[in-house]
Amino acid sequence: MAAQRGGLALSTNAVKHFKYELRGKRRMHKTPAQCEAEACHHWLQDEIDLVRPPALVALGATAARALLGRQVAVTKERGRWHRDPSGRPVLVTLHPSALLRGAPRQRDEAWQAWLKDVGVALPRKAKD
Repeated sequence: MAAQRGGLALSTNAVKHFKYELRGKRRMHKTPAQCEAEACHHWLQDEIDLVRPPALVALGATAARALLGRQVAVTKERGRWHRDPSGRPVLVTLHPSALLRGAPRQRDEAWQAWLKDVGVALPRKAKD
């Protein structure tokens, strides 16, 4: 997930550890369990409180659930603003790793859709 305040940007994770399984020599990331996200939530909240960003971007379902406090269907809710429990705007989109796992023939289209999602978070001046 990412956030920006003035010229200051914050990029962080909802879960503060890397869980993986070995596949050959590669470490494949495993989706964190909800209890792991809940255990790390106070650190996430402390980071947000310290930076005080005007908005947040949730990259993937784990980040979206941690920020919005509910289950999120990313493919249905992506590219639109939502509100977290404190009223802060949260933009939901796919995690970039999802673009890498997609069908090779659809990568360009998926990448363009993701850029469009993220573009919603850009200040108006930056888009013109």
